[in-house]
Amino acid sequence: MNTPTEQTAEHVSKEKKEESIGDLAKTAFLALLLAMVIRTFLFEPFNIPSGSMVPNLLIGDYLFVSKYSYGYSKHSFPFSAGGFEGRVANDHLPERGDVAVFKLPTNPSIDYIKRVIGLPGDTLQMIGGQLYINKKPVPRELLGLKDYTNDFKMSSEVVEYMETLPNDVLHLIYELDDNQVLDNTEEFKVPDGHYFMMGDNRDNSQDSRVMQNVGFVPLENFVGQAKFIFFSTNGTARIYELWKWPWTIRYDRLFQKIV
Repeated sequence: MNTPTEQTAEHVSKEKKEESIGDLAKTAFLALLLAMVIRTFLFEPFNIPSGSMVPNLLIGDYLFVSKYSYGYSKHSFPFSAGGFEGRVANDHLPERGDVAVFKLPTNPSIDYIKRVIGLPGDTLQMIGGQLYINKKPVPRELLGLKDYTNDFKMSSEVVEYMETLPNDVLHLIYELDDNQVLDNTEEFKVPDGHYFMMGDNRDNSQDSRVMQNVGFVPLENFVGQAKFIFFSTNGTARIYELWKWPWTIRYDRLFQKIV
């Protein structure tokens, strides 16, 4: 039988334990809340799962997307649970050349990342691999041949160009050649409130040129603008191969600004 002193000590110990658990739960809740606020309103991490934006983004790149760049829509929230239509606090609209994450119009549960090429009211067309915006060819400077390994681990040789968009944004693009499926298209007229998105790896990108899968992207579907790469791995080490990790990191891509 416990003495009164022992009972008191036991009671105090129990209260301290409950208080400690309560403090831990409170701290965890506040940390989770802070993470949700940052993810919803400031920055959200994404990783690159495919080669559609090669050579500017590689499979295994991890990047931060600025959620405030274009304001907020229901898609700014986890599971698109914003509960409102349209976009708010959007003082800055997407600009030609921006690399942006958006919800796939045909399946909003899927995130895509592409480059903004066409603005509302623009006409766009591919003719013999050459991009035309509003009936004018977009200049591209031939840089040479590059070795490229696609998503299926198959190697090929591609042609690298420096493309200059009408607002003087320069970016690299890859072309297998100028006779692929998406190198000759119909003329696309971008509706009001929509944007035309394309991958930099032109012959290996499902983008707005494929109307049945992507098509024009509503402003509401934009999640944010891709800003910089915070981590990158070439994926050659398995998760349990800790001793290989240091040699799989692409150190030259860490904290690289996305252009």
